[in-house]
Amino acid sequence: MTTPHTVTGWLRQLLQPQRPLLSLALLLAVLAAGLFIAQSWILARLFSDWLLAWQQQQTVDGTLLVQLLPWLLLCLLGRPLLQFGRERLSQGASLKVRRAMRELLLERLAQLGPARRSLGSDAQLTSRLLEQVDALDGYVSRYWVQRYLVLIVPLMLVLATAMHSLLAALLMLLTAPLVPLFMVLLGKAAASASQRQFIALGRMSGRFLDLLRGLPTLRHLRALAFAQQAVSQAAEDYRRGTMRVLRLAFLSGAVLELFASLAIALVALYLGLGLLGILPWAKAEIPVPYLSALFILLLAPEFYAPLRQLGSDYHARAEAEAAVAELQPLLQLQPWRHPGKTPVTLTTAPAISGQALAVAQDTGSARLAPLDLQLAAGERVLLRGPSGSGKSTLLDLLMGFLPYAGELLIDGRPLSGLRRDDWLRHIGYLGQQPELLAASIADNLRLAAPEASDQQLIEVLDWVGLWPLLRQLPQGLNTPLGERGLGLSGGQLSRLALARLLLRETLVWLLDEPLAHLDPQTAEQIGALLGRLSQGRTLLLVSHEAHGLDWVDRVIELAPASRAQVAACA
Repeated sequence: MTTPHTVTGWLRQLLQPQRPLLSLALLLAVLAAGLFIAQSWILARLFSDWLLAWQQQQTVDGTLLVQLLPWLLLCLLGRPLLQFGRERLSQGASLKVRRAMRELLLERLAQLGPARRSLGSDAQLTSRLLEQVDALDGYVSRYWVQRYLVLIVPLMLVLATAMHSLLAALLMLLTAPLVPLFMVLLGKAAASASQRQFIALGRMSGRFLDLLRGLPTLRHLRALAFAQQAVSQAAEDYRRGTMRVLRLAFLSGAVLELFASLAIALVALYLGLGLLGILPWAKAEIPVPYLSALFILLLAPEFYAPLRQLGSDYHARAEAEAAVAELQPLLQLQPWRHPGKTPVTLTTAPAISGQALAVAQDTGSARLAPLDLQLAAGERVLLRGPSGSGKSTLLDLLMGFLPYAGELLIDGRPLSGLRRDDWLRHIGYLGQQPELLAASIADNLRLAAPEASDQQLIEVLDWVGLWPLLRQLPQGLNTPLGERGLGLSGGQLSRLALARLLLRETLVWLLDEPLAHLDPQTAEQIGALLGRLSQGRTLLLVSHEAHGLDWVDRVIELAPASRAQVAACA
């Protein structure tokens, strides 16, 4: 799939698979417009006949009504049904477009792996996947069809009008451009305001989540009042921005209604003066008879209705463009796709070896300097080095999320040839901050093994020394945790993350700073626990400190990467 470079290009590509549904919705809307023209003609014919009978003091003949009534009922019932069909088709297309967009974004985030942290906090990413993707709804379900109706329906109506009065049709054509002109002028301001609101919403979401996560610290520092004031101020700023956007929307709607009303009044004035025979250029003449005048007056509001509706839906377009513009950093990502196709099945801890391994950034500077790596089967290695030396990059590389230069072998087989999903099933990864849900302890553990029984959960909790504490709690395994494990200490969270790691029974462990943010005594306890539980596994542990890790077989020191070290990295 090609990657568009503009917001319009992305919208066009997202809509492409749903063109058949939207085209069918457009066809139903055009048919409904045709029924409206027929309905207006039938009503004009009936009322004209009755008026003439009343003027000539004759009895109204019901024959014409009997003849036209079935057709009138068909129009009256057919138009709502066609409109209902159009709405269902448009909403169905909108749902599929938004689902496809979310699947695309989730796939790219999954391809990035742990590197997704560079795109922002989880709160900001969640806001983009929910709020901004949903902002496409109005564009797909309303604007796309309406932008074609705004040309087709007025053309149909003006042709029907021209058959009865060329001047009335000309008046419609001359006044019609006023509506889209002001729509565009006000729409640009609305699009800019909508984009600013999306940016503000993402920032506010991230800030609010950070405050929630730091609530215990704020309470300890007695800074809750300051946090509350910050949240209130952010909410007030967002409210004011939202009101500015709504002001623009209401202003444009009022302007469009004003010009449409003036245009209809101008057509009505011409027809009325003509029926009275007092037009300056046609005195004592009736250029448009009553039947035709009534027919044109019934058509005139509908002639401007698509323009007014497009003016309203234009804000949906502005909102969608602002949302896609904000999503473009995600959409334009081209995550590296691991090329391997060979299945991987391991029964024992593998050996890992690398020759001249290197990773470069897009700018050409080095993320990981050329490195030779040798891990024997079941060997446990500590990886140390200053910040920026590529420790976490090496872990991402070993999991298959990054392209690399050099050679990397798993039990003598190139990693680039192995199926990544199979290889990841044999890897246990633990980041600096374990990702825990605001759910029960059992639910958090079953993220690693959904089918695990309660007895299996108790067993791994006992291995890490958590079960003696948890079994004393009233709810045991069902004890709820707050956001990011709120309710447990740092050491207990590390033990819980280890228990989840053990549930997967993997043969390779990649641990990224598992002892960070722990006090020395707790770090020593967790380090000793890692030493006991990692026996028989191939382990690569990233840590700045070696305290409590004297059980490792070997220590590798990484030097900082320089800009010139990785010139030919793939």
